[in-house]
Amino acid sequence: MAVVREFTLPDLGEGLTEATIVHWMVEVGEVVAIDQPVVEVETAKAMVEVPCPYGGVVTARFGEEGEEVPVGAPLVTVAVGAVPDDLAGMGPGTGPGGAGAAHDAPDAGPSATASAGASGPAADGSADAGSGNVLVGYGTSAAAARRRRIRPGSGTGPVAGAPRKPGAADGSAGTGVAHGAPAGSGATGARAAAVGVAGTTGANGSVGAAVADGSAGAGVAEADSRTAPVISPLVRRMARENGLDLRELTGSGRDGLILRTDVECAIRARQERETAGRAGAVTSVGAQGMSGATGIVGAGMTGAVGAATTAGTVRALGTTGAGAAAGEERIPLRGMLGAAAEKFSRSRREIPDATCWVDADATELLASRRAMNVPGAPKVSLLALLARIATAALARFPELNATVDTKAQEIVRLPAVHLGFAAQTDRGLVVPVVRDAHARTVEELSAEITRLTETARAGGLSLAELTHGTFTLNNYGVFGVDGSTPIINHPEAAMLGVGRIAAKPWVHEGELAVRQVVQLSLTFDHRVCDGGTAGGFLRYVADCVEQPALLLRGL
Repeated sequence: MAVVREFTLPDLGEGLTEATIVHWMVEVGEVVAIDQPVVEVETAKAMVEVPCPYGGVVTARFGEEGEEVPVGAPLVTVAVGAVPDDLAGMGPGTGPGGAGAAHDAPDAGPSATASAGASGPAADGSADAGSGNVLVGYGTSAAAARRRRIRPGSGTGPVAGAPRKPGAADGSAGTGVAHGAPAGSGATGARAAAVGVAGTTGANGSVGAAVADGSAGAGVAEADSRTAPVISPLVRRMARENGLDLRELTGSGRDGLILRTDVECAIRARQERETAGRAGAVTSVGAQGMSGATGIVGAGMTGAVGAATTAGTVRALGTTGAGAAAGEERIPLRGMLGAAAEKFSRSRREIPDATCWVDADATELLASRRAMNVPGAPKVSLLALLARIATAALARFPELNATVDTKAQEIVRLPAVHLGFAAQTDRGLVVPVVRDAHARTVEELSAEITRLTETARAGGLSLAELTHGTFTLNNYGVFGVDGSTPIINHPEAAMLGVGRIAAKPWVHEGELAVRQVVQLSLTFDHRVCDGGTAGGFLRYVADCVEQPALLLRGL
């Protein structure tokens, strides 16, 4: 009697939710071995051969080559027990008649059901079955020698030649049935086989006696056959390393699927309980120490001693809260500070950013600014010049003036440049936005940047002046630093950083000279463009800094 097992697409990498079928490596009706690759899929930029944790005959395939399948969707179904266990372990073509012999193989009977549980990973994530790791973080984990395991059945004693569980001195413990012996009947035998010896292991590590009949076996199976709905090997490993029982967790995924966040929340909750327990112990010990050997505060204690009891005890022992050190200052993440913290965190969670940088000779840029700031003319700031260079670069590389719609899975290129710039105020860092910066002259940019900066420092910026930016210019050189790898202002796709301009030795026109050098950096969302586009953008910005006349070509 064969048991049909469904193998679904596992989580092959953190954050991946689907894969594309590139090439099927097995056909329907073919015999596969445990951990034999059955399909080649493409995830992002990687090609991966996916091994099946079951051995038997392939009864169905799901999905055509070139089709995208989500994680958790079925890939193949395998009839475990349709061929003898030793033939399934040999792989296709190795048994008599090759893969075609599977159709003529005799039914292995109830014993095939008993061996089904050994074909796949343990249901509870304990990874005690299978033939060996096949992919990093995925595959069955135990050695091949442990694949054939003893199963409890209806026999009352050991069968001659049947293997025993280590530590079993006689047939009273760890007894089971060998292949070919009866293993119960119908669903009762199947459930008992699914649990196997592991389901009857006692607290002291010894194996319980075999069940006397099919009904008793069913009872044991029903009691211990809980399975954890989890498909990610990473989730199983995290739970195993942190001593969590996945069967005790409630998954937040579809159909109760246990996700990585569920395991992380469980670990954090346990750590918080342990921390609170330790803090309570410290408080209790402190109270006892202040009240005498018996731990009872005497009625005649002075106010000084009384102040050291209960909550005051913690402070007297040098703490201000659960696990907090004396003298700590706690600042609530509220208001502008809380909003900025949430935006930074979201940017790091959602945006796969990368940074490139280059040094540039800004001597000619400073000279151009001096020439523009003649008496009677509108003042032009250095930041306005850099803003004009940035808008010209975005006109050449519009890929960076974009955002990513994660729900629709689309890159949205924006028609207008609304340029944000970082401004430090007494209330913290804010990013005012110059609307339609691409349509403004240098003088207009300078005037608007000055107005927004003064309004920001006065705390009078409106919501419209702080939102809907498409690109950010960050002049951290005002703090006297050369470089930075800033966090992208979510949901934008890039940020141009400018360091301090300092006199440095520089090769100019073939000779060593002292020049005004600046470091430029670009942090960009790698989803919207590759390194070639980002490098081209930054190189154009550097060329305009070194030769401001290049801007005239784009006007």
